[in-house]
Amino acid sequence: MSTLLLATRNPAKLAELRRLLDGAEVLGLADVPEFPEAPETGATFAENALAKARDAVAATGLPTIADDSGLTVDALNGMPGVLSARWCGKHGDDVANLELVLGQIADVPDERRGAAFVCAAALVLPSGVEVVEQGQWRGRLVRAPRGTNGFGYDPIFVPDGETRTSAELAAEEKDAQSHRGRAMRALLPHLRALAGA
Repeated sequence: MSTLLLATRNPAKLAELRRLLDGAEVLGLADVPEFPEAPETGATFAENALAKARDAVAATGLPTIADDSGLTVDALNGMPGVLSARWCGKHGDDVANLELVLGQIADVPDERRGAAFVCAAALVLPSGVEVVEQGQWRGRLVRAPRGTNGFGYDPIFVPDGETRTSAELAAEEKDAQSHRGRAMRALLPHLRALAGA
């Protein structure tokens, strides 16, 4: 398979996606010359993922995978959604984002604390071919963070059928179930086709 670019600077996300795409040479944005990256202004995860992938392909000429993902909370009408990484008003402050969500649903009873992680993964090729796949991981939010694996909202998200939070799961367990894992596995047939081209 040719070299793929994963349009992220998040080392945890890069490691997670490298595990999922085992066997492919996967570069991150830190491995290529810098280029202007447009802000994430899309109304959906798919729009943001496509925009990131298109920018990276235009700048590098490499087949690119980009994803956009976040947490949708039932009691917050699906928010923070596409604003998950900057819910507290500052991009990438995982602790502040998590604490804000917990504060916003503090009075919500346990049986109404449903949530889902959602991921849109976009593959954009230099030829102009574009594919977007989505994955969802349902669960519920606990009242206090638990676990040290993962990032973002993982410490407060308990997947359906589990008693452990996403941050208490081993990497392999998380990859097998997660929204990002589901979206990336849906892209694999397209990547295999690319490898055979």
